[in-house]
Amino acid sequence: MTRRARIRTVVESRRTQQLVTMVIVVNAVTLGLETSPAMMERYGGVLHVIDRVALYVFVVELLAKAYVHRLRFVRDPWNIFDAVIVGISLAPHSGTLSVLRALRILRALRLISVVPSLRRVVSALLSAMPGMASIAALLGLVLYVAAVMATKLYGATHPEYFGDLGASLFTLFQVMTGEAWSEVARAVMEEHPSSWIFFVVFILICTFVVLNLFIAVVVRAMEEDEAQQGEGTERSDADLGQDTNAVMLAELAALRADIQALRGSYEHEMAARARVADDLAP
Repeated sequence: MTRRARIRTVVESRRTQQLVTMVIVVNAVTLGLETSPAMMERYGGVLHVIDRVALYVFVVELLAKAYVHRLRFVRDPWNIFDAVIVGISLAPHSGTLSVLRALRILRALRLISVVPSLRRVVSALLSAMPGMASIAALLGLVLYVAAVMATKLYGATHPEYFGDLGASLFTLFQVMTGEAWSEVARAVMEEHPSSWIFFVVFILICTFVVLNLFIAVVVRAMEEDEAQQGEGTERSDADLGQDTNAVMLAELAALRADIQALRGSYEHEMAARARVADDLAP
């Protein structure tokens, strides 16, 4: 086995993946503890050492993957994702780049690339982006139309909520999220008793229709991703079965050839003995 094959076996082994996952979790916990002045005063040195050790582990892992996969390393988006996160941690954290120190917590996001279930969820979300963009455009259109209507209807009496288009957009976005929407609605209803119709229709359209479409698109994308993975697994099993059958056929052909060779040798030996017996006969 070559050196690259041995390194690849170690890097892709289950124990290595479990070790990297554990290091990511421990590093995320230590970065959270660094936000506590009391913990930094008592264990600041230990936390710093753990942080550096975790960073060295990540660097060694990436270098090993790059050595094993070579050009295929940069073709995998998850490897690029990991490299960017580790690269941010390696950048100097002094001077104008001191803000990068706060970005070290991004290492916790490496769990996405390490844990297969999280990776599948993110892949499904990315594959659902085209459908989500269309729904977001629809939601933006509904929000814009409603903001213009609210500005025209309630801007004169409630300028703090609907005085201009920007204020109306912000207020309706707040209503859409369900944050204190009843207070806004009741304040407007004091001057416009029938305004409840506007708010109820707006909430029904945005919250119970458009936002649920986001969930439907994401769920559908996840189902399609699982279906594709299932087909890939079935194809892999079929390929494995075909390979197994091919190996068995090859072994049977070799065994048959050996039997024929032994039979030929036996017949040749028997013929030679017969000739010797004829020669020795009186």
